Amino acid sequence: MKQWCVYILRCGDGTLYTGMTDDFPRRLEMHRSGKGAKYTRGRAPLEPVYREDCETMSAALKREYAIKRLSRAGKLALIEQTHYTMPADA
Repeated sequence: MKQWCVYILRCGDGTLYTGMTDDFPRRLEMHRSGKGAKYTRGRAPLEPVYREDCETMSAALKREYAIKRLSRAGKLALIEQTHYTMPADA
């Protein structure tokens, strides 16, 4: 069974990008190599600042949508309360 997650990246220009995946290390590498989302291209460096695991793809989609609806201040508050640290495998 796949493990889905929702994540937030801080881009080099200070903006925040929210996405979801079933393979976070692979997806992060795609973003960093310019083959991820169009938004993140040219905005390096990309720093993961939030990650939330979800049971299913459906749950991840719903959570991604909810996070994307937050204001920037709301996203920053979410990031602050989690104190995310990068896993060794990513």
